[in-house]
Amino acid sequence: MSPEELTYLLVLAVSIPVGFLFKHFTPPVKQGAALFLGLALTVATCGIHTLHSLITVLGTWGIITYSWRFAPSLALSWSFLYLLFFRLVTWFGLPAPTPFTNAVQLLLTLKMVSLANEVQAFHLAKKQEVSSFSKSSVIGHISKVPSLYDVLCYSYCYIGIMTGPFYRYQTYEDWLSQRNPGSIPALTPCVQRLRWVPLYAALFLGVSVVFPLAHVRSEDFLQHHFLYRLFYMVPVFFVFRMRFYAAWCTAEASCIAAGLGAYPEGALSKPGGGPTVEYSTPPDSPVLYDFETVRNIDCYNTDFCVKVRHGMRYWNMSVQWWLHNYIYRNAPFRSYVMRAAWTMFISAYWHGLHVGYYLSFLTIPLCMAAETSMERGVRSRLSPAGQYWFDWVHWFLKMRAYDYMCMGFVLLSWGDTLRYWGSVYYCIQVVALLCIALGQGLGKGRGREQREKKGGEEKQEKREEEEREKRE
Repeated sequence: MSPEELTYLLVLAVSIPVGFLFKHFTPPVKQGAALFLGLALTVATCGIHTLHSLITVLGTWGIITYSWRFAPSLALSWSFLYLLFFRLVTWFGLPAPTPFTNAVQLLLTLKMVSLANEVQAFHLAKKQEVSSFSKSSVIGHISKVPSLYDVLCYSYCYIGIMTGPFYRYQTYEDWLSQRNPGSIPALTPCVQRLRWVPLYAALFLGVSVVFPLAHVRSEDFLQHHFLYRLFYMVPVFFVFRMRFYAAWCTAEASCIAAGLGAYPEGALSKPGGGPTVEYSTPPDSPVLYDFETVRNIDCYNTDFCVKVRHGMRYWNMSVQWWLHNYIYRNAPFRSYVMRAAWTMFISAYWHGLHVGYYLSFLTIPLCMAAETSMERGVRSRLSPAGQYWFDWVHWFLKMRAYDYMCMGFVLLSWGDTLRYWGSVYYCIQVVALLCIALGQGLGKGRGREQREKKGGEEKQEKREEEEREKRE
């Protein structure tokens, strides 16, 4: 375990007991204490590089204050352009930021873009109220335009400042204004979220020792048999998953301990987004709460869902919500695959400038196109029993696709990624292209009936996508 990982572990371990104390604070004290802890943590781990995040915050505050009409696009441009400068600071003779600074900057970028959208939505809702003489829905709307102090408090709130999950300003505001936060049950859900963390951590440490990533970069690796090289990506991705399962489950527990993201079950909250329907809390009846708003990982479904596209929904769920609502919906394309490719490109850019990110993320749309082609050309022709076994094969290939793409994500460089992918003969891209060709070939063979069915399926997919967007 690296020194950086030990620091993250210490921060998460301390934040859980501290969170329980925050449930007894008044809103002003809670806001100020969370800011103090977050700033202290940032300065302690980032030092002078804290200025990067501060500049980003001040720039975004200026945008939402003086140009709210164009705030979403301006904030997105400002924060993403600053990310580029942030990653190229050494070109300007400035010192390289620490890994902790990078973590803070990544999550802050998501917060600032979301804040700009929330401020614009607030102003538009107020204009609508004036023109229609009716009060707009409160779901997803902040109560007022945040001041500079409010923006600083949200930006540097200690909860999730380096590890996530992402949460909107609305979620943060609701946390500050909770009525009787001490009555919100936190201990039991916190323990439930932590119960598998020791196992995830042990598996991460144990398997990473047996299958070190450094071995892939060595000259000896290419001397091994093809099947050994092909197999090696499986434990590498396993280690990758266990690491983030342990980290994100613990990060969620820190949110739960403080009561952040607690909403009545009737609010039908979404990870990252929060409540999706109007809800009320009757004063005389018990309220059942959930913490879906700060849920960032669904470990079971990440491993056992069938499709590549579904696997993304259960991984880093709060960031997936952000990508879907602020990038995918505004993509300059109509095709689902092209919009997905655009979203994956933005996601790769957000993660960093390493070529391995782009090679990995941009393989996902190819796999999604292969899925769609095989489902229409092959699965639709099978009996229920045949579809059952098709889904198992589909799941197996989905996991191998993520194994393969993970190698680019962890190897990072163009040379190391292509060196490994070449050693296994670019098998996932080859299989994906063969699946597209096979599915389209069989689909065409079914003639007019297949085209009509395909058109109906496309319409149904479009309707389902629209309904899902409305719910989110």
